[in-house]
This record gives sequence, structure tokens and C-alpha cells, in this order.
Amino acid sequence: MGMGSFQSQDTDDEFGAAPLSEINVTPLVDVMLVLLIIFMVAAPLMTVGVPVQLPKTAAAKVSQPKQPVVVSIDAQGQPFLDKEPLAPETMMPRLRQLASMDPTQVVLVRGDRAVPYGRIIEIMGQISAAGFSKVSLIAQAPSGPPAQ
Repeated sequence: MGMGSFQSQDTDDEFGAAPLSEINVTPLVDVMLVLLIIFMVAAPLMTVGVPVQLPKTAAAKVSQPKQPVVVSIDAQGQPFLDKEPLAPETMMPRLRQLASMDPTQVVLVRGDRAVPYGRIIEIMGQISAAGFSKVSLIAQAPSGPPAQ
């Protein structure tokens, strides 16, 4: 045995390349996609609530809903703030005073059905001009069955 015929023992094939150890990820991806689909289908079913009786606590609520400001307009077109009559000259200063305290306060407008539509829009315009951003009309739902 000469020096030239020495062959390396750490190679497996005749070209002298070491074997590569690879992981085939295709089955892993397939399994992960199937699991993803299963959880996507099952997630809405997991959110179905179980009826429970919640314990009562004496702690105050986090945010108490604010009492809305109610402006009523009677059949003669006279506006009222809650039960206080609003004269035309004192209406805007009174509304501006309320709006300066909280401009995000909800204002509910109750108008008598005999009041002309234009008068209600005029009052709503004055409420908006005073600085309120949320103005809503209140109507009463009919108590009987709907008319055919």
C-alpha cells in the first residue's frame, strides 16, 4: 500500500461528497394548514357563551351614562329646557352655558306633533349653534299594529 492509494474513510460515495442531512418540511406545512383550518372553523363555536349567574358587586360602574339634555317644544312652539321655559332672548345664553360644560352632551329634542316642522328645525339649529355636536329628535312609536 503506497501513499497514493490512501482513500478517505469519511465519504460515502465515489465523488467524495459528504451526505447532506435535510428535513422535508412539506408534511409539516400540510399538518399546520390542516390545524389552521380546524381552528378557524372551531373558533366561532368556542365563543358561544355559557349562561352563568354573575355575582353582584358594590363597586361603582366604570362610566356612568350622562343624562341627556331634553329640549321640549309644546304645541304653541314654546321651547322648554327640561321643565324650564326658554324665552327667545335667554335661550342662546342658557344653551351656550350648558355646551361650555360639555359639548359632547347629547341633546334630545321633543316636538309636539302640532308644531310646524320649520319651528323644530329652527330650535335644532339654535342648539347646534350653541355648541352641541349631538342633537337627536325623539318620536313615539305607534302602540297598535302598523297600518296597512
